[in-house]
Order: sequence, then C-alpha cells, then structure tokens
Amino acid sequence: MKIKGSLVLAIALAFMLGSCAKQSLSNAKMKTREDSLSYAFGIVNYNALQADSLKLNARIVAKAMLDGETGKPEMSDEIARGFIMSFVTERQAAQAEKQAEQDKLLYKDYIAENEAFLSKNKEKSGVTVTPSGLQYEVIKMGTGSKPTAANTVKVHYIGTLIDGTEFDSSIKRGEPAQFPVSGVISGWTEALQIMPVGSKFKLYIPQDLGYGAQASEVIKPFSTLIFEVELLDIVQ
Repeated sequence: MKIKGSLVLAIALAFMLGSCAKQSLSNAKMKTREDSLSYAFGIVNYNALQADSLKLNARIVAKAMLDGETGKPEMSDEIARGFIMSFVTERQAAQAEKQAEQDKLLYKDYIAENEAFLSKNKEKSGVTVTPSGLQYEVIKMGTGSKPTAANTVKVHYIGTLIDGTEFDSSIKRGEPAQFPVSGVISGWTEALQIMPVGSKFKLYIPQDLGYGAQASEVIKPFSTLIFEVELLDIVQ
C-alpha cells in the first residue's frame, strides 16, 4: 500500500478513529460492536502502515485520539494535515531520488546511447545548442511575436525517440495542442520563447530538460526527446 496525498490523511484518520477508553489502554476490552469496529480500524491500518514502512508510535496516536476527545489537542487539524502532507512530499522526493539512482545503473547503456546521439547531433550543420544543452534546427522561421513564459500557446507537434519511435502527435489527433509555456517540460519552455509565431523547429531535448528518470509505456527513463514543433498562435 503506497501512501500518497489524501490517502495518508484517510489512513491516519482511520487509525485514530478507534474508541480509546480513558482507563489503561492495555486493560481496554472489546465489549460492544463499536469496540470491535474500533479495534478493527486500529489493527488493519496499523498493519497497512507497517507494511508501507511508515513507523508510528501507537501510544502517541492513542494520546492524540484522547486529546481530541477532550477537546485539548496539541495540534490543530490544519497544522496536523500540513505536517502529514509535508512528510509525504519529503518521503516521495527521497523515494524518487533513490529510484533514479537505481535506474541510472539499470539504464546505463541506454543513457550512453542517448548521450552519444546528442554529442554527434550537435555537430550537424544547422543545429544550434543553447547553454542549457537544448539543441534545435530551424525548419521555418516565422515572423510573428515570440511568446513569454506567461503566455499560453497553440502548437502542432510530433514527438519521437532517437530510434524514430513516435510517442505523441497532435497532428494524428487532428487538433492542435494548447498549454501554458511554463506548464511543460523545461526544454519546451525554453524553445517556445525563441520561436516567433509561424515558426517550425526541430528540437532535440536532453533527458534533464525532458522527463528525466520518469517513464511511460513508450518512453524509457533518461530518454532524449525529439520534437517537430510548429508554433501556430499565442492564445493569451
């Protein structure tokens, strides 16, 4: 069970829904159906949290429940939720970093292949390399305005990998894509701001300006992304 976002809140709250008697916890007995339901919530969710390697102090959880029952909690609901979400965000970032390091070893040959492609490609006539490492060719230079990071644009595009595998195409969908310039991968954000409306560029985006260690059914981690992008309009 992977704990994310609102699921953490749901599990943590469910864990605390048990009926904790004010007598010694170790002497609490299940005498009613409500008691049994309370215990069931406690043990099921405790086991789930343990399986997810999330360590909680059961006595502190019980104390929080009793404090809530008396109306004297040491954290407000807002602060508690914020603490949980902060923990989840940090935990996910650490897990993602660990997975990325493992994937670098797993995909080391693929990474080398992509780096070799970019190294050779930048020597081609007509290819420009920006300080970030983005490579692009001008297929057609437009005469319109250039968008800024604050704009929303309309584009047609085709996305492929270095072996020619096509993974996305607005042209095949028969409808231009529309999105904020700052709302896409950084390679796109940079490229769009150097393209006047009416331009068509071919972009070669290194993995660190693309999806990085993320993957999909078609795109492996650390993939170089190649796009033919036509900037049709600045929507706003």
